[in-house]
Amino acid sequence: MAIKKPKVAVFKFASCDGCQLSILDAEDELLIIANAVDIAFFPEASRRMLKGPYDISFVEGSITTPHDVEYIREVRKMSRVLVTIGACATAGGIQALRNWKDIKEFTQIVYAKPEYISALDRSLPISSYVHVDFELQGCPINKYQFIEVMSAFLHRRRPNVSSHSVCIECKTKGNICVLVDKGIPCLGPVTHAGCGALCPSYQRGCYGCYGPMESPNTQSLSKHFIRLGLTGQDVMLAFRGFNAYAEAFRKESDAHEK
Repeated sequence: MAIKKPKVAVFKFASCDGCQLSILDAEDELLIIANAVDIAFFPEASRRMLKGPYDISFVEGSITTPHDVEYIREVRKMSRVLVTIGACATAGGIQALRNWKDIKEFTQIVYAKPEYISALDRSLPISSYVHVDFELQGCPINKYQFIEVMSAFLHRRRPNVSSHSVCIECKTKGNICVLVDKGIPCLGPVTHAGCGALCPSYQRGCYGCYGPMESPNTQSLSKHFIRLGLTGQDVMLAFRGFNAYAEAFRKESDAHEK
């Protein structure tokens, strides 16, 4: 008698598909896992679409339309475990920059018939509408962290994804701190690890692609930015990037908005 494999699904909402491409980029590792699971629903990778329920659902993208709200609630109902992947799904994404503006003004400028556009006033993370079992940050996600998360839930254990900052990755790689040594504004001290300190390794400051680390001291970092000569506007913009609507980054950017 054949052993029934866990059913895995991957869903997309408002996003660029970058996190799904990171999953496919896992290649050899993904092939090994594919033998242990039934990839039942993954439009980015296959035309095979099996109906739920699913044992694990991975969700990329933010909620931006009334239809998204209805659909994510359906996804939640047919998923034993729901994991959000990437900055869009965990923090609203780059599209959350519209949350500080009037979207009706944008649609009137861009579209000839804005009355046909159905969109929510804000772009919000999946957790704003349904219960999420785990959030995997990144823009895009780290493929090895994704493999760890999938493996963890398949074995019914908590994922072992470190919550430390990018600074630890810099230290591990032997990088000289660009913030201290060169005075380059860097969000590394408050940003979740996962990128391998990519930007600081090339003498650039961290842009916060992986969102806030656990207990980030954003206020202290902002004060240091001001000492470096940045204006309040500069500090605000530094925190309004890929994870602009993540709570810690949002509050800090709001504190410096004129």
